[in-house]
Amino acid sequence: MSRPTGHRAAARGRPQRTAGRVAQYAALLAYLLFLAFPFLWLLSTAFKPPRELARVHPTWIPDAPTLENFRSAFDEQPLLPAAANSLFAAAVSAVLAMVLATPTAYVLARHRSRFSHAATGWVVISQAFPLVLVIIPLFLILKNLQLVDSRGGLILVYVVWSLPFALWMLTGYVRAVPPELEEAAAVDGAGRLRTLVSVTAPLLVPGIVATALFAFITAWNEFFFALVLLKSPGKQTLPVVLTHFLGSEGVADLGPLAAAALLATLPGLVLFAAVQRRITGGMLAGAVKG
Repeated sequence: MSRPTGHRAAARGRPQRTAGRVAQYAALLAYLLFLAFPFLWLLSTAFKPPRELARVHPTWIPDAPTLENFRSAFDEQPLLPAAANSLFAAAVSAVLAMVLATPTAYVLARHRSRFSHAATGWVVISQAFPLVLVIIPLFLILKNLQLVDSRGGLILVYVVWSLPFALWMLTGYVRAVPPELEEAAAVDGAGRLRTLVSVTAPLLVPGIVATALFAFITAWNEFFFALVLLKSPGKQTLPVVLTHFLGSEGVADLGPLAAAALLATLPGLVLFAAVQRRITGGMLAGAVKG
């Protein structure tokens, strides 16, 4: 008698599990559409001629797609030099942040102490500070160091700003590496440095790649520091140059602005697509022990 009862219970539970799975997929699809909506709207706007942009009821798909907005964007503003400035600042700051954060995160993860707990607390608290609280003292410090209106000063700010988040991420990845692997290497006669290079470092590569990508994208998209610290037109980054498409009365040249913003978005998407396998592996590894 118990077996048929069990079968009936399983039969009743199967539709419930199916309904729950359908609801999860529906929620995931809705979330993806929510995230994709700004990009799709930007893509549509970039290819619309001015007469379609002036419509009261715009359409998703342009009636007469055009590349005129892209030509106007490059003619009106120095997008390529600005993109080169953003690329240089983002790449250098991401590399320097990883160089500083990786050994520090290892020490914080492997050697628990009051200092490590205090450092972890500083990492969390520093992320809560709004930019407006630090921009004035930061500007004065850089002015005394003669680093205002310089790429070096901007890179230094990006490194300091991204370092707490990089430490927080990498500490989780280091904790996900079993200490027994290092102990086994030590038993086999490997020194401390060789253990770190041959055993620990390869396992941290996915986490380092993921963290470096986040640091790069953060610096690539950063606007406020670049606006305040850089005054020379030839040194301005891409997010700052995008504001030049706004007129003196705040009226946007919508078509060229959308085209330029689309081009500014593509590098991050391409880079993410190129290293997504390592990012996925790094996130899964970091989630084992946080």
